[in-house]
Amino acid sequence: MQTRYKLCLLALVVVVTAAPGGRPHFLRAPSASLGSPKVIVDWTEVGLGNTQNGITYVASAKAGAHFQCVKRGHVCPKPGAKEEVLKNVYVSGTFTIDKNGRISNTLTIPAPESSLVCPYGQSVTLVSVVFTNITLKDTTNGLTAPANPSSLSYSTTGCPDY
Repeated sequence: MQTRYKLCLLALVVVVTAAPGGRPHFLRAPSASLGSPKVIVDWTEVGLGNTQNGITYVASAKAGAHFQCVKRGHVCPKPGAKEEVLKNVYVSGTFTIDKNGRISNTLTIPAPESSLVCPYGQSVTLVSVVFTNITLKDTTNGLTAPANPSSLSYSTTGCPDY
């Protein structure tokens, strides 16, 4: 009987020490991919335990963008108004932990916005944007990881310089 008691106690100790909690960490580096002029950050974080609270993430990057005014049908005006924008861009979200103590999800970082005002009959067009220093931060646990790749660029055909 005493041996059986010891085995039950040992089993209870093993269950308690293997219970949720642990060390939050990204399963691998968050991945970054281009979604037109946006960056999609995809990740899996494990070791989060079984808490009912969600985890808040911030995906961020430094973005340098080139905008210009164009006429309908992508006709380039002479001379065309242009603007260069350099901004830190980010998006955040709170996600629920699954029963295994993990979160797998995505956040989409937008391109910076333009303040360019175009003349009547023209519209603001994003010609190119370069995203650098793409990172993901678990703000709940204070964990930050660079994305792979950490830089991406998007471009379309722009108007020639006159």
